[in-house]
Amino acid sequence: MPYPAQTPAGASACYRHPDRPTYVSCSRCGRPVCPDCMVSASVGHQCVDCVQAAAQSVPAATTMAGGVMRTGIPFVSYSLIAVNVAVFLLQLGSKMVVYRLALVPLFVAAGEYYRLATSAFVHFGLIHLLFNMWALYVLGPPLEQHLGRLRFAALYGLSALGGGVMVYLFSPANVPTAGASGAIFGLFGATFVTAKKLNLDVRWLVGLIAVNLVITFSVPGISWQGHLGGLLVGALVAAVYVYAPRGRRTLVQAGATIGLLAVFGVLIAARTATLLGS
Repeated sequence: MPYPAQTPAGASACYRHPDRPTYVSCSRCGRPVCPDCMVSASVGHQCVDCVQAAAQSVPAATTMAGGVMRTGIPFVSYSLIAVNVAVFLLQLGSKMVVYRLALVPLFVAAGEYYRLATSAFVHFGLIHLLFNMWALYVLGPPLEQHLGRLRFAALYGLSALGGGVMVYLFSPANVPTAGASGAIFGLFGATFVTAKKLNLDVRWLVGLIAVNLVITFSVPGISWQGHLGGLLVGALVAAVYVYAPRGRRTLVQAGATIGLLAVFGVLIAARTATLLGS
């Protein structure tokens, strides 16, 4: 039945539909609203314009291990991809780039400890680079959004360094090793831990990790040390970042990061002493 043309006594006309009488007003702006123009709120009703204005003024946010999730471009992930590509382009111009940056245990023992980190940005061929950068492009942004840029950067760096330390401990002293695979496997481990925390289905990820581990240990020339070291460190760091108690979150996360770096230092010193002694 259509509304009457005249407003009943004591009623007001809806601000959006003047031909519809109403006795309800928006709890925000006070304008009269008909049933089609009102939205139930915690107290009273609001008009659709006030609801839309409120939604636009509130940024999207998700609470996670690192606090409020950052929105926008995953700057760290894309920057890491850019640095890896830039180093590869430098490699095309000079073979000395690989010679100077790759991880060779004998050179590290001689004092070139920077190779433990720089080796994660050097790749042996285009296919090697493309696979690692594709994995970083897929896995990096979600983790960066959940953990925050600083924690994600720490996770990536510690995973890369963990892979490098494992290579230093167990690889032949004169064999060069390079690639971001240690850091990528760290992202695999971190994604698994984070997904479990969020109660997500991780069967696809378990299968992906299993396939990559089979390839790692069955194909000659692949550094199982770097892959396994990165995977273990990435999972460990993510577990600390995700499950840290809320009241002491920053303290626990910072302490674990510093403690892991200290462990790396002890392991590196022990391996260096062994190489120099032999």
